[in-house]
Amino acid sequence: MNQPKNLSKIISLLHKQTKEFVLPIATKIGSEDRSPFKVLISCILSLRTKDTTTGPATERLFKVAKTPTQMLKLSDKRIEKIIYPVSFFRNKTKFIKGACRKILKDFNGKVPKTMEELLTIPGIGRKCGGLTLIYGYNITKSIPVDTHLHRGSNRLGWVKTKMPEKTEQELMKIIPKKHWHDLNNLLVAHGQNICVPVSPFCSKCKINKYCPKIGVKRRR
Repeated sequence: MNQPKNLSKIISLLHKQTKEFVLPIATKIGSEDRSPFKVLISCILSLRTKDTTTGPATERLFKVAKTPTQMLKLSDKRIEKIIYPVSFFRNKTKFIKGACRKILKDFNGKVPKTMEELLTIPGIGRKCGGLTLIYGYNITKSIPVDTHLHRGSNRLGWVKTKMPEKTEQELMKIIPKKHWHDLNNLLVAHGQNICVPVSPFCSKCKINKYCPKIGVKRRR
């Protein structure tokens, strides 16, 4: 399959525009200390939660626990209080503890380096697994897809999909591998600030003229 039209130009423009924005939390943690464990936990916290909430919650949590062993010494109530108000904070506390137990029991306390192993950890799907590999280990073997990348790639006409899992499969067929590492970071930052779910800011978008705006009914 052929790569999307004007892909290199679009990627270049997104790089320029996203410099104006705060980095997505997984990217930020990966760029600061490249800790696979921190990337993994921040990804769990970020599910269905805005980065403006996830970021401070992640910082609070890592101030008191930076390793699986330290995390398991905290009570559920303590973790819940620290990470609140992230969405589903009670369930995420259970996922965090489950992940820590799994890492200690099956992986000698180290976050695994393969997608297959990562998917055995409670609360970890392909998106979190891919982000952990990319920003924790600098290993790029997939394109992590969340709602922002799913929405953006459909609006751009790169894919015509209904679920993020299918979007990942289709994007990996048409996007050259050299772009896989940055694609999630770029489209997440773009989706959080410009290509928002309702009434995207097309007038401010640097890739406006290259985007067919598929499915966009109203824009600013």
